[in-house]
Amino acid sequence: MSINTSRRGFIKGAGFFAALTGAAGGVVSARAVPSGSASNAGAWIDADVVVSGGGPAGVCAAVSAARMGAKTVLVERFGCLGGNLTLGHVSPILGKVSPGTMADEVRRLLNERHLGAQKVMTRNGPEEHIDHEEAKGILAKLCADAGVSVLLCASVVDAVMDGNRVVGLVVDTPKGLRRISAKAFVDATGDGRVAASAGAEFKIGRDADGATQPSSLEFVVDGVDERVGITAWGGTDPVKLPSGEEYRALCKRMNAAGELPENVTIVRLHRTFYPGERSVNATQVNGVDALDPAAIGKADAELRRQIDMCVAFLRKHVPGYENCRVKSTADTLGVRETRRVMGDAMVVDGDLLEGRKYADAVVHDAWFLIDIHNPKGGGQAEGHSHPAKPYDIRYGAFLPKGVEGLLTAGRCISGTHRAHASYRVMTPCMAMGEAVGVAAALAAKSGRTPREVAAGEVRSELVKRGVFLG
Repeated sequence: MSINTSRRGFIKGAGFFAALTGAAGGVVSARAVPSGSASNAGAWIDADVVVSGGGPAGVCAAVSAARMGAKTVLVERFGCLGGNLTLGHVSPILGKVSPGTMADEVRRLLNERHLGAQKVMTRNGPEEHIDHEEAKGILAKLCADAGVSVLLCASVVDAVMDGNRVVGLVVDTPKGLRRISAKAFVDATGDGRVAASAGAEFKIGRDADGATQPSSLEFVVDGVDERVGITAWGGTDPVKLPSGEEYRALCKRMNAAGELPENVTIVRLHRTFYPGERSVNATQVNGVDALDPAAIGKADAELRRQIDMCVAFLRKHVPGYENCRVKSTADTLGVRETRRVMGDAMVVDGDLLEGRKYADAVVHDAWFLIDIHNPKGGGQAEGHSHPAKPYDIRYGAFLPKGVEGLLTAGRCISGTHRAHASYRVMTPCMAMGEAVGVAAALAAKSGRTPREVAAGEVRSELVKRGVFLG
């Protein structure tokens, strides 16, 4: 069954290491820090809005809040911004939302140096490439131009609470523990780290058994002969090799023969901005607890072994790839699913299947396939990905139940396991970030909590910016 827990359900006396490694079945409360951490942290920064997590959702949230005049701090655990858009090597950008959001702005910035680059048209529309190295500077400049104070190499350790309200964060920095205070907070960590530390209820995995989607490491190869080298966007792509065999059939055959990793039944090959390159999405580890550092380390080693297998497969069996080599790999595990923080509203299966619209929506016409990578094997959990209709995401999905002063953005928002498989991709996450950045700034500037800010106020500001909300 799926996991419902909170900080207050933490196993008292289990100790820090047991909490860290996930004792008793691998899922415990998120309060994996010693109590009293706030008292050991020196006061450091006082802001209007603090955003935790510098991925696509977090960057958009921070820039959005700062553009409204809020003194905004962005806390990022790694040494650069971008999350899966940079360090995670995820490409192409997937998903859609209504026109006018910051997702359009970010895509424009990523593409403006490559206007002549070839785009591949798939069932998901034109593929949006990413130069992961360029993107690091583009996102840093985006934040700097908006006046965001960016803290790198700073990991969230704990939430500082006043009753049920988040009033600060304890962060681990190279100079030790420091305390940051603010009027409103955004959890864009992907893992719902702040919300869980604040005592919010969350779920992990599917309802039947708690299993989560697998994790991957994406990578880029170069040396591809463009005269014959194919692209392949997924397991339903009918692209054929020069021999006449469908590429997806070759992948399945080589998987059965042991020339591809056990759960790798398709090696996706996406163009980049540069001829002779492909972004490769193939590796897969099932059953990894992506909240457990030891499990992450083990998964990383296995996935890097799988990269070698995938490259050997390409060189041996795919025309045009005989001389390909690994140009770069992800610097961090590509995690699809951990905590989903339960909110005042939820994105539910019916929203996607029926394309539901809501008067209190702050993200409009979100869309991606219901893309559940198989938690127990290769391919898709439901045989293949399933269609969705453009749907709205209500403001309440970003408000953790029972916790004040906090909003969520990105893959950790409130939704079902199946709905999460659609909204977790980057374009909807960027639109989420922009919307909650507006809400956080409105709350901070008016002395209210985010829950006291009406959805209509957020919508009005987004419409002023040119966001189409229906």
